[in-house]
Amino acid sequence: MVVTGLCFVAVTALVKMLGGRVPAAESAFLRYLLGLVLLLPAWRDLRGLQMTPRLWGLTAVRGAAQTVGVICWFFAMTRIPLAEVTAMNYLAPVYITILAVFVLGERLAIRRMMAIAAAFAGALLILRPGFRELDPGHFAMLATAALFSVSYLVAKIVSAELPAAVVVALLSVSVTLGLLPFALAVWVTPSLTDFGILVGVACFATGGHYAMTLAFAAAPVTVTQPVTFLQLIWAVLLGAVFFGEPADVWVMAGGAVIMGSVLFITWREAVLKRRIATAAPPPQG
Repeated sequence: MVVTGLCFVAVTALVKMLGGRVPAAESAFLRYLLGLVLLLPAWRDLRGLQMTPRLWGLTAVRGAAQTVGVICWFFAMTRIPLAEVTAMNYLAPVYITILAVFVLGERLAIRRMMAIAAAFAGALLILRPGFRELDPGHFAMLATAALFSVSYLVAKIVSAELPAAVVVALLSVSVTLGLLPFALAVWVTPSLTDFGILVGVACFATGGHYAMTLAFAAAPVTVTQPVTFLQLIWAVLLGAVFFGEPADVWVMAGGAVIMGSVLFITWREAVLKRRIATAAPPPQG
């Protein structure tokens, strides 16, 4: 998870280096197109894949949500500080908790509701509406977190029916196709330097997802989740050293509140799962 955090912060920093020279939709398209090359080993699994109409529908929903979310994310990274992008991205698990109530029929106990309210209070600490002028990048990040939560929730559903490599490959293909018309509409031929940066983005993004998968396989989420808060520390340091972005105590405080809420929700889910497992009757025979 430490490597995952470093990779994802590196992605944010590299996109920020582009400085808007390559439009957000085109940058996102090239990131996914180049990432397809790194997923070549999964193509063998896709050839023999038999998809039901339901799985095709879920894949389309996830691809659409991820496509628009990625465009908003790339746009936000060129507009607002690294630390704010990272901190506001922590809202995605909170949105997932809310969506799970309506989509999966999960119960929302009072303690979870309090944790969600605390998370949104943390977002207000970061944004501070009325005390400063908000940038379109802030609204783009709010949309990004919401759209990514839809993508993650669908991934949770389909991962019970499809191999992990296939789930990742289907997402990459659907998002690449979804981004293509948006990229063509604003296409600017990137320089060799900018293309090299985008290759780095694809490598770090794919490496981050691979490292995260290894972490989830090696330890429970209650162990891996706290480490993600280090991303905010590194984002603040990178922003200060390379982009001249002053450390904002409000952003750090808001990020800490959101992360604390996410940790509480994660811990409560782990406790409930243990209770269910303990209460389950022993297998017969």
